[in-house]
Amino acid sequence: MRGTAKSSGSGREPLAAKVPEITALFWVVKILTTGMGEATSDFLANGSLAVAGVVGFGGFCFALWLQFRVRRYYSAVYWLAAVSVAVFGTMAADGLHIALGIPYYGTVTLYAVLLAVVLLVWYRGEGTLSIHSITTRRREVYYWCTVLATFALGTALGDFSATTLNLGFRDAGIAFTVLIAVPLIAWWKFRMNAVLAFWFAYVVTRPLGASFADYLGKPKDIGGLDFGDGTVAAVASALIVALVAYAVVTRNDVQRPNAPAAEHRAHHDPAAVR
Repeated sequence: MRGTAKSSGSGREPLAAKVPEITALFWVVKILTTGMGEATSDFLANGSLAVAGVVGFGGFCFALWLQFRVRRYYSAVYWLAAVSVAVFGTMAADGLHIALGIPYYGTVTLYAVLLAVVLLVWYRGEGTLSIHSITTRRREVYYWCTVLATFALGTALGDFSATTLNLGFRDAGIAFTVLIAVPLIAWWKFRMNAVLAFWFAYVVTRPLGASFADYLGKPKDIGGLDFGDGTVAAVASALIVALVAYAVVTRNDVQRPNAPAAEHRAHHDPAAVR
């Protein structure tokens, strides 16, 4: 039946929604994770590709294993998974360009198609793409596959804008800052579907954060401020830890129990989406 998932029989189905409520704090931390992922990936790759691969893939596997082990939303666990996806997603996107020589417009196209396929399969199987519906193991798998695809697409899109389109890191960051306002205004003023607006903005956060991270960290001769990738990664990490600690204490980012039901009604009645 659409919109439902069979129990695995292992007793490990989620007890509540496994993703945070969408607040201003969510977007701030999300953008910081994208910048941190970009800077960390580049910092590790500049040192040793082998070490970068082990740390990136190993951290990705461990964090997602931990996220799937818990049965409720825990801020620290969720954002650890998001950070690991940010680092690994960056490596995956950069790897196709650097190792295989695929141009940025090619990787943008590839990851855009991949994201579209994941979203289509998710919607056909579950009948909704709402983050308020992540209350089954299967939907959680769909969610994290989507997140990984958005990070890879966003990485490629940011590099494409900064280099292929010759915008540079700063101007690319400004362009994506303007672009991310589009779904906000469309949802606020023109009643754009909330789920569509969310995923639109979610994709844009990746090149937005990465562009400014590159602008701060990269050498001046290629358009950066030369603070260093390591410094940018460390500062972003410290900010993420502080904000997530605040979320752990206040629990303002925990979804209310009635959120899934409200989103289910909104799926069948688009006018109910606010």
